Amino acid sequence: MSNTMPVEITVNGEARQREVEPRMLLVEFIREELRLTGTHIGCDTSFCGACTVLMDGAAVKSCTLFAVQADGAEIITVEALERDGQLHPIQQAFSDDHGLQCGYCTPGMMLSSLALLAENPTPSAKDIRKALAGNVCRCTGYQNIIKAVQTAAGQLRGA
Repeated sequence: MSNTMPVEITVNGEARQREVEPRMLLVEFIREELRLTGTHIGCDTSFCGACTVLMDGAAVKSCTLFAVQADGAEIITVEALERDGQLHPIQQAFSDDHGLQCGYCTPGMMLSSLALLAENPTPSAKDIRKALAGNVCRCTGYQNIIKAVQTAAGQLRGA
């Protein structure tokens, strides 16, 4: 009996196949197997949201899922946002609006924000707070993060 299982997960548009232990977390798969270190490990309890990625378009905490649970899924990490040297509007807004300080929570915040903006292109501050409730920032006080999400929403709408 084998101690590993095959998984095929599309990460940032590229199909990736590996043999993994059934107990390997998705965050470990992303960081250790694929060497994509933008997805952070913060609390290991699902509280902080630093490990947030998009799975089939939904924001998920990758420390709460096993890699085998993501078999066949499409995963987007923060590394996929920048294209051809151009920052994604959410990245640019976080920079321009000072929505980050130490940056540890930023990848998870950005991906949670993108999931929100895919569903609601004109979110209110209350909508943004609710969508980001699972992401903790200990540096910014959240006001500039909310401003950055609103700025990115406008840019994505072409406003």
